[in-house]
Amino acid sequence: MSWPQAWCFSQPISRCVADVPLSWTVGLLCCLRGAAPLLPTMALSRALRLLCRHLRPSSALLSSLPGWDRSLPTEKKTAAKWKEKKKSREGFSLPGCSWEERLVNMVTPLWRLPYQEQLQVKYESQRKILQTLASRLEELGIDVQKPGGLCCPLRPVVPSPVINGYRNKSTFSVNRGPDGNPKTVGLYVGTGRARNIVCVKANHLENIPPKHKQVAQCYEEFIHRSPLDPCILFHEGGHWRELVVRTTSCGQTMAIITFHPQELGQEALATQKALLKEFFTCGPGRVCDLTSLYFQESTMTRCSHEQSPFQLLHGQPHIFEEVLGLKFRISPDAFFQVNTGGAEVLYQAVRELSQAGGDTVLLDICCGTGTIGLSLAHKVSKIIGIEVVEKATEDARWNAAFNGISNCEFHSGKAEAVLPQLLSSWEDARPLLAVVNPSRAGLHYRVVRAIRNCKSIRRLLYISCKPEGEAMRNFLELCCPSDPGKKLAGEPFAPTLAIPFDMFPHTVHCELVLLFTR
Repeated sequence: MSWPQAWCFSQPISRCVADVPLSWTVGLLCCLRGAAPLLPTMALSRALRLLCRHLRPSSALLSSLPGWDRSLPTEKKTAAKWKEKKKSREGFSLPGCSWEERLVNMVTPLWRLPYQEQLQVKYESQRKILQTLASRLEELGIDVQKPGGLCCPLRPVVPSPVINGYRNKSTFSVNRGPDGNPKTVGLYVGTGRARNIVCVKANHLENIPPKHKQVAQCYEEFIHRSPLDPCILFHEGGHWRELVVRTTSCGQTMAIITFHPQELGQEALATQKALLKEFFTCGPGRVCDLTSLYFQESTMTRCSHEQSPFQLLHGQPHIFEEVLGLKFRISPDAFFQVNTGGAEVLYQAVRELSQAGGDTVLLDICCGTGTIGLSLAHKVSKIIGIEVVEKATEDARWNAAFNGISNCEFHSGKAEAVLPQLLSSWEDARPLLAVVNPSRAGLHYRVVRAIRNCKSIRRLLYISCKPEGEAMRNFLELCCPSDPGKKLAGEPFAPTLAIPFDMFPHTVHCELVLLFTR
């Protein structure tokens, strides 16, 4: 019997479920499924009623449990309650659970499930999102419902070609560990609001590759040797902060260390940089074989290169990745899909869905280092990329030149400033295809409005890593009836096809590609 099953038997069944946050429910379901024949019928029924508040009644896992009744009611939670639950769940753990188990269940809650079952869980999640979109569109008087209550056909989740160690970028924090050591390098369990943050080493996480773990271990060894304290709270002083590790399939590794200068002078800062460089080039850290070692002085939680420049202490200024036969340069803060193998599969699908002809102009909005646009360059007449991170735009231009691609131009700036100006004077008769790949914050309203009001754009591919979040607002803005009050004069789009891609195995997340046409 596994430890969660043992705990289930040792506690009231209601407690097994009622106190468990959403990210734990899947793992607990697996335990209940295995233990179902041994549980009293009434106890199992009560547990299922509580579990249905966390997962949809149509969940494949719930339906596989004996005694599951699809008619059981679900609890509709407000956005405020959901956010509060999400914040509080991070500090929760089952009794008797080790810190490592708490972390793995928080970061990779699906790790216990066979991979095919993970894909099924994600499919159900995406199905619910499309059902929600269909309902919201119906409220606007738009009838788009397809079989199953979906707004458009939903294909099965496309699996990741790599399941373990797929991340090419990891961010590690520095804080107090379970043993009280303030110089622990790992990932957080707990929340600042609850004041129960513990930093747990990530050595056991299956989605982080061994190289990232090795660099994190070496960084911890370095700050242990340093007389300077870690910076846990800015106002309390301290210096050593987070570590970012980026790797490529070519075997290159970039490490970026963030440091709070506090009141240190330039001479003292130069000493710390020299010690860091010596450790990773001549000392114990040389085993990491870093391609690039960067240092950033930062007095804020997050800093761009423009706010606080990345200082190259050792090695090459960039690392390089190959995707679909093209070579891409990556700067310290440039966006690149976190799963390189999965990105190749995703971009191949975007190629097929674009249906771009030789006279098509591709608008690559939030283009990062230009990966999507450049992978389509041979199919279109021109690429116009827009990216807010200036260094990423520089990378995109370099990538185009290095790969011998000349039918492209890249604009640096916020999409809401660049795109409306670009499209307002658009007189080109060639058809426009738009591909957008925004952050979790979604597209600015002015971007959506510019796309809606441009008659030349008949086809739009929206790539979202969080379609249930702000992207949902974008979907509704793209599809709602024309509204002069909101300056939405263009013909509305309609969702045509949805394809989820598992870019994040073992987690509950996936990337959704939604095709809109008009």
